[in-house]
Amino acid sequence: MPAPTTRHVLLLDIHPDDANVSAYRDWHRAGGPPEAITRSIRQSGIVSLEIWHMFDRLAMVMETAPGFSFEAKAAADAADPDVQAWEALMDQFQRRLPSAPTDTKWVRAQRIYSLDDQP
Repeated sequence: MPAPTTRHVLLLDIHPDDANVSAYRDWHRAGGPPEAITRSIRQSGIVSLEIWHMFDRLAMVMETAPGFSFEAKAAADAADPDVQAWEALMDQFQRRLPSAPTDTKWVRAQRIYSLDDQP
């Protein structure tokens, strides 16, 4: 039986003009991100990751293995020039949430409801 995973949902805005959205979506098509980015994601303990888009909002849904750490992932990313180049490229498309701290791109959402918790 596989180890249980933890689901995380993170939010970020995108500049909503059509050309920007089209380019961002193109970068995220199958085979779009550089191999180093996909490798970095998988090596960090992220076992599943999806990005959803509607209007000017992006939602990242990821499942992580036991022991995954946002802090360890951030430290590894900061030390990886390929990830830093990718983040700089993505910055031109992305827009931080208005209430997010200035050093935070993707903001973790809080789950407030689960059908599993209902009687």
